Formats: sequence, C-alpha cells, structure tokens
Amino acid sequence: MAGMNIQQRAAKTLSPPGQSATPDVARAPREEWLRAREEWLAVTYEHVGVGIAEIDQAGRMLRVNQKVCELTGREAADLLGRSIFAETSPQDVAQDLAQFRRQIAGEIDRYTIEKRLARKDGSYFWAEVTSSSVRDASGNFLYAVRVQHDISARKQAEQALARRSEEQAALFHFSERLQYATSLPDVYDAGLDAILAALACERASILLFDDSDVMRFVGWRGLSDGYRKAVEGHSPWDRNEANPRSVYFEDVGKSDLSDAIKETVAREHIAAVAFIPILIGGRLAGKFMAYYDRPHHFVESEIDVALTLARQLGFGIARLRAEQARSAAEERAQQLVSIVESSDDAIISKELDGIIRTWNAGAERLFGYTAGEAIGRPVTILFPRGREDEEPGILARIRDGERIHHYETVRRRKDGSLFDISLTVSPVCDGAGRIVGASKIARDITDRKDAERKLRESEQRLTELLAAIPAAIYTTDAQGKITYFNQAAVEFSGRTPALGSDEWCVTWKLFHPDGTPLPHDQCPMAVALKEGRAVRGAEAVAERPDGTRVPFIPFPTPLRDSFGRITGAINMLVDISERRQAETQQRLLLDELNHRTKNNMQMLQSLLFSAARTAHSEEARKVLKEASARIAAMAAAQRVLYGRSDASRFTAEEFLPAVCETIRQLLPPDARIECGAARGVLSNDVAMPLALILNELLTNAVKHGVKDHARQGVRVSLTDQDGRLALCVEDDGEGFDLEEVRKTSSGLQLVLGLARQLHGTLCVTKNPSRACLDFPAAKI
Repeated sequence: MAGMNIQQRAAKTLSPPGQSATPDVARAPREEWLRAREEWLAVTYEHVGVGIAEIDQAGRMLRVNQKVCELTGREAADLLGRSIFAETSPQDVAQDLAQFRRQIAGEIDRYTIEKRLARKDGSYFWAEVTSSSVRDASGNFLYAVRVQHDISARKQAEQALARRSEEQAALFHFSERLQYATSLPDVYDAGLDAILAALACERASILLFDDSDVMRFVGWRGLSDGYRKAVEGHSPWDRNEANPRSVYFEDVGKSDLSDAIKETVAREHIAAVAFIPILIGGRLAGKFMAYYDRPHHFVESEIDVALTLARQLGFGIARLRAEQARSAAEERAQQLVSIVESSDDAIISKELDGIIRTWNAGAERLFGYTAGEAIGRPVTILFPRGREDEEPGILARIRDGERIHHYETVRRRKDGSLFDISLTVSPVCDGAGRIVGASKIARDITDRKDAERKLRESEQRLTELLAAIPAAIYTTDAQGKITYFNQAAVEFSGRTPALGSDEWCVTWKLFHPDGTPLPHDQCPMAVALKEGRAVRGAEAVAERPDGTRVPFIPFPTPLRDSFGRITGAINMLVDISERRQAETQQRLLLDELNHRTKNNMQMLQSLLFSAARTAHSEEARKVLKEASARIAAMAAAQRVLYGRSDASRFTAEEFLPAVCETIRQLLPPDARIECGAARGVLSNDVAMPLALILNELLTNAVKHGVKDHARQGVRVSLTDQDGRLALCVEDDGEGFDLEEVRKTSSGLQLVLGLARQLHGTLCVTKNPSRACLDFPAAKI
C-alpha cells in the first residue's frame, strides 16, 4: 500500500463489495478506505475547475482550493482568515454583505452575485460568486461554500458592446439635432452633449477663431471662468495649418506641455485632455476639447468617433453660417421689395422705338445716370456689349400686349460695371387703348443671385456632412423615391441605388429578424412616410446581392416643410452585427457554464451515492441518500433550464415532469408519481429551491403517505392564478400536523426555509392529505 498514489488507493478501496481492485490483495480495512475516500475528495476539491472557499459567519475564509489561489494570485496561507469583503471592490461590498447577512440569518440558503475581486497585484477581475449555506440538523448555520467563476472576458465584451452602442446613439442623436438646429448656440449645445456622451469624458468645450484669428470659447461644460480666461487663445496648430492633426495628452502631468499650462490644468483637476481640430471648407476653424478627471488612454475607436464629431460640428457650423448669410440676403431682398413699393426701384418708361422718356431717382441710383443724361437716349445704353439684340424681342412682345414678368438679364451701369437685374415690363396704353410705349421696373438681383449661390454651397456642405458620417444614410421624397445616399449606404447594401427609381430602401432584399421576407413597401421607412412618424426600436436583416446578410436597426424620420407637410424622409441604418456576435459569444459562455455545472453536480451526486452505499451507519446512509436526492433534483432543474436558448425562464410544463422523473428514479421501484397539471412560467432563481422542495414533499409522501403502492400513488401539480403559483403534492395517507413535526423533521425545516426564500407559504391539510406551497410568480 505504501507505493500506491492517492488515486490507486482510492480505486482499490472504493471497489464494489466482494471484488478486489488488485488481484490477490486482501480488502483494505475500513480506516484505510476512509482515508482513501477523504484523499480522493481532497484531490477533487483542489483540482475542480472553479474557485471554492469555505466561509465562517464572520466572512473569514476557512478553506480555499487551488483555483481560488490562481484567481487571486495569493497563496492559501495568505487567504485563510482573511475576510471575503477585504478582497471585494468597495463598489460591490454593500450588495454582497447584505445578501451574506440574510444567508446567515436563514432568510436565504443560497445566492449568486457578480462582483469585482482584488488580486494580489492590486488589479481586479469580475467573478460570478454563488454562496451556499451548510447547516446542521437543527438548521443552524455552520459555514458557507462560495463557488467563484472568472467572468472578466464576458464583462469586457458587454462593456465594449455597450460603449459602441452609446457612441453610435450619441452620433445619431447629434446628427438628428443638427438637422433642426436654428442657431449656432443650438449647434454648440448639441455638440457638447454629443462629446460628453460619445467620448465618456467629464467636461468638454468648443473654441472657434474670431475675426482677429484668436481662438475663443463659444461653448463649454464644467469649466471655471479662471481656467477659460487662462487658456483662451491657446492653439496647438497654426491658423493656416493645412492638415492639422488631433493632439492627445493621456497624462497631462507627464506631458511635454509648458509648466504654466500644466499648473493651470492641474488647478482645474484635469488629468487627460484631447484637442480635436474643427475644419470648415478644408480650413482650420477651431477645435473642441474633451477633458478627463483621471489619466485616460485614447483607443483607435475613440479617435475615430472624435474625428466624426469634429466633422459634424464643422458642417453644422458651416450650415448655420450659410443660413445666416442667406437670411441676411433675404432681408436685403425684402428691403428691395419695400423700395419698389415706395417707388425707390428703377422705374423707366420708353417709347416703342426704345427711346427713354422717364427716369426716376431709383434708376439714377441703380444705373448711375442722371435723368438728364438718360432721357432721350435709347435704352440700349444700359445693355452690355453682345446683348443689344434683346431689345427688339422685348418691344415686339410689348406691341403684342404681352406683360413680361421678372425677366432676368445683365445690364451695364454708367461706370461700365455689369450687374444682374430683374425686369418687369408692361405695355403703356393711351386713352384710346392703343399701346404707345412700355413701363419698366428694374430691380438689382445681385444679392439674390449671391444668396442662391451660397444656398447651393450650403446644400453641398450638407451633402458632404452626410457622406462623412460613418453610417449608411439615405433620403427619399414624399413618395418614397430615393433622392440621396452616401458611400456608407453603398457599402452597407452592397449595391449602388438608382436615384428616382428605387423606392423606400437602398437594400437589395429585406427580412424580418426571424428570417421571413420583409416587403420593401412594408419596411420601417415606408411606415414612417405613410404614417408620418419616426419609427424607432425596429430591427431587420438586409441581404446583399452577393448573398451576405447584415442585421441592422433603422432610424427613419419624416422631413416636413414650414407648413408641416411631409416632403420626404431621412434614414440611418446601424449595423448591429457586432452586437449579434457578442450575444452568440455570451450563449457559448453560458453553455460552457452549464456543462461545467452539470459535470460538477454529477461528480458530487456520484460521490454521495457511493458514500451512502458503503457507509456502515444507517443514519449516515440516510443523510447521504437525502443529499444525493436533493442534488439530483437540482440537476434536473438545471438540465431543463440550460437546455434552452433562453436560460432565464422556462415553463412549468418542462420543469415538473423532468424533476418528478428524476426523483421517481430514486424512490422504490413500485412507487407511482402522477404528474398532473403544470402551468406557468418560472425564473431560474425559482428553479433550484422549487426542485428541492418538490424532492422533500414527494419523498415524504411516498415514505409516510402511501401504504399500498399497487393501488395508491402520489399526485403532483403546479398551476398559476392571478400572478401566484401553487405547487401541490397529495397522497392517500392520513396526513400530518405541520406544527407537530416542524421542529423534528430536518426535511420539513429545509422546505420551510426554501419557502421563505421564495416568499411563499406552506399549507398542510388532512382528508385529503395535501401539502401546497403558494408563492408569487417571478416578474420575468
């Protein structure tokens, strides 16, 4: 025996009765068998793939396995006697401590939380911790067994996905607000909100060059007056720098900035800062800044988002400036209308041969000729060279009685300068109604032409803005015909849409998330136009011509004119492929957890069953068999729960037969269990305690309530009504008095403890003999 290792000795000792694991070797004494079994359990405890720690009532670690040491980076000797709350992140202590106190008090026997645990090197990792009570026969708390799983990778994936979603939402909301911004302060406010949300910084500001080429604050959040006054005018780029690059200081205190700036920044409690250039028309116009209270590492995705925000800011500012210029031009045009109404416009009359007969002050101001210089001369003195042939055509139309409205052309002033003009020419009749001449109202439209040019430039800048946004964007007219799309829409759909022909969507084919076809005229964009409302919360799948599919979220929004009439719509398509991949990865992690949990339960059940078979004490065999049955019931519920795609809920129709069948296999062969009605939905928090309760009630009913298994059975049901569930176990026996056996039955004490955990009530009746647990249905 001395040359055997632990596994060999255990295999020999745990051999079936009457057989020897090694030929010609006598059966080991009981003491050797017990030692081998203890060594086997110790090996299993040390090398199981999860961290296991035993905790006393004060929260101190009594025993830990090797996996706990690996997770924390500490030796077992360092951990023993330490409080579990000393290893817990301060943000998570309160939640864990509250649950642990409830566990010690007997309110709950088991709970699971996710929290951050400290390693020896000071870093933290995320763990899923399940704490289970170990109690004596009287229900007194002995210690807790805490099982730890490292879920840091899953948490990182969740956080990355959430951050990407926040960035996309911030960019989209910013683009949407820019569409409706009516002033530059509106643009600045929208930009600051987007910077704070998309870059997750604590403070932000926007600075633009003024007419003196000095960078001034135009918008800010969370900055003091003293700080702004100290740094205003500072710029990391020259005003005429052709290609300014973003500048990032991840730790200002360690940067090469001047000591004066470092001191100013330190007083403002800024630890990291980013300078992002704002370009308008390809020229440096200003910058926005993102401030962090702690050192911050700028990753590539953040830099891309920051540059996108800067482009949007530039386009938004340019659009508002252009609109302001256009408004100014329209004001001037309105002034011209007033001048015309008060005869301040150039009003000229001429004979049918084109000789000027009258000339007002407006004409003098417009053309530069005095009345004396103009009257009696041909009107062609105002025509630029090459346009003299316009006059015969105008006179011919006048002779025919035609009125010429807003004829736009070019005329020449006395100084020889040319300008755009709008003419309204009307026939002049004598008393007999004969056309004897013409009246001409001339209006300088140079400003209007300039405003139209600026409007076209503004529209071009808006087109560039949409093209720069890193998301598929397109617009339609009121009938759903595609009127615009950016390059990202081409890349998203895998095709180039046909303007004026394609309807509703830029994609080739559409499907619902479940894979069923989605007709184009029923897509979210079609719904938005037909119902005149923005559609949010919808999901769809686009199929490209090459057969690849992309899940996405659309954001269709109708566009209206000043009268509230729908003139078209704009839509942005957000690719959510990465989110779907993260969900798939989460499911894989859940399956792996299920597999490991199932293996651990099977191993534990096997060890308990083997120990029960070989135990010499009847009481020990009874306790071990009960524990094995309870583990089996929990395993049955676990198989049902994690065998589904949705591991957070399952139906009573699945749960009840699976658990009853598992328990029946552990009862006498002739015992009959009739599984009756099963209705309702269970959460996974209810599954395990309910499986244990069902095991205790069924075992008790078969043992004490059934005298003749051939004619009698046990009936089980699980039903729901008015938001509550009822688990009932009924037999043909005499029943029992709950108060009489409450303190003498450990199984009943377990049931009552679990009932409190479920916030339920156990009711026992005689004639018929029935035990019913009534508890609230979980809000799923």
